[in-house]
Amino acid sequence: MARRFGVEGSIIGAAAAGAVALAVAGVLTFTQLSSDTAQAEGVDTGRQKAAQPETRKVDPSIVHASERPGRSLNITIDDGPDPVWTPKVLEVLKKHRVSAVFCMIGPQAKAHPDLVKRVVAAGHRLCDHTISHNTGMDHRPESYQAQQILDAQKMIEDAAGGTRVEYYRAPGGAFTPYSRKLAADHGMRPLGWNIDSKDFEGGSLATIESTVRDELTNGPTVLFHDGGGDRSRTVAALDQLLPELRQQGYGFGFPQR
Repeated sequence: MARRFGVEGSIIGAAAAGAVALAVAGVLTFTQLSSDTAQAEGVDTGRQKAAQPETRKVDPSIVHASERPGRSLNITIDDGPDPVWTPKVLEVLKKHRVSAVFCMIGPQAKAHPDLVKRVVAAGHRLCDHTISHNTGMDHRPESYQAQQILDAQKMIEDAAGGTRVEYYRAPGGAFTPYSRKLAADHGMRPLGWNIDSKDFEGGSLATIESTVRDELTNGPTVLFHDGGGDRSRTVAALDQLLPELRQQGYGFGFPQR
């Protein structure tokens, strides 16, 4: 019996040792798999973060200066996109190899995403020009200003397929310290102007052209419009002025960010 017990004890002992070994191996395998999974998840998370860059905060002061060194002008186009006039403005800009900033009204961008995408595809930049174009919004509550600015930004970026809006222009220049900071915190540099073509006032082509020429010494950022009415004179003025200004030694760039 003692011998039998010894044999059985040896068998049991060997079985127990095998079980322990298998358990240890299982723990090691599970640990390795968990580590590999965590590493894989870490890589995926990193890729997701890389694919979704954080919003870059910018200077909240109103910019006029050009990114381009030397004698430069920034062409800015407000109040669109418009299905009639925006394509014509794009054609003229392409003809004269000029890039511009398009300051868009949120609902207009939402209604014409094809035009927003055309603007981006042509190498131009986007600007938030609010929802309602309320030139008295500097006298409205901060909650109203935020709704006007941030809702428009989302509409424009959605219409653009995710391309970031890089500037914010208050209607009629109705900036406030709050609206400037809010825009900057959401990656949009407040954008002013130095030269108002007054193309929205219904003046003649000659009047628009002379206004721009007379104000060239004011600074580099020029204001035109592609929305809000008949912009045939705007299109003609751009077609006339852009090559003329280039012959005078001006280049064309974007406002600083």
